[in-house]
Amino acid sequence: MQYTFQVTGMTCGHCERAVVHAVRALDEEALVKVDLPTGQVVVESEKSRDAVATAIREEGYQVAA
Repeated sequence: MQYTFQVTGMTCGHCERAVVHAVRALDEEALVKVDLPTGQVVVESEKSRDAVATAIREEGYQVAA
């Protein structure tokens, strides 16, 4: 499944790596694309949308509902 999230709080490359790492810790096969200027994160994963959003939130970022 492919999910698109609007994530706030990402400001730099470290933030981008943290989000990618959080999602891949949940699903190591996940494809993650982060667009820092827009705050958009696109994830292709077999995990549920809620599980992916929770992983990002637990890393300290806000995910729009």
